[in-house]
Amino acid sequence: MAQRLILVGQAAGAFGVRGEIRITTHTAEPMSLLAYSPLRDAGGEFVLTLLSARPAKGGLIARAREVTNREQGERLRGLKLYVDRAALPATEADEFYLADLIGLRVRSTSGDPLGLVKSAADFGAGDLLEIEPANGGPSWWTPFTREAVPEVDIAGGWVTLAEGPQP
Repeated sequence: MAQRLILVGQAAGAFGVRGEIRITTHTAEPMSLLAYSPLRDAGGEFVLTLLSARPAKGGLIARAREVTNREQGERLRGLKLYVDRAALPATEADEFYLADLIGLRVRSTSGDPLGLVKSAADFGAGDLLEIEPANGGPSWWTPFTREAVPEVDIAGGWVTLAEGPQP
């Protein structure tokens, strides 16, 4: 099975003068990044091996094997950090990661095919799903709420989209 990378954080630059770096985390528990280390870049290459960390507003202050001074930490600013999906903990029944939705078929409540989930994102106002229409038109976004997406069946490979305004 091909590697599926999940964004878990982003280097925000150096912290202090002794080689620590600030990392903005995208995980429910920021300290979990230590368990996922070493972290990968977007190409799947290992880029950051966390040795220790402490919580900070919005993420972590960390020491990494690859960073020994402030300049090296600053050069990492903006680096997106990923883990392989297989490294994440298993989900409980009726739970899933947003990344698990990508590629699922989208259907209406009456069962009509609407397209595929192209991506999932949160631009600040809540989770959204980008839908690639079955008819080949331009993709569009829908809120990922129970009202808008009442059914998710990861094993079956589909989500149900509530009837309502669609492009």
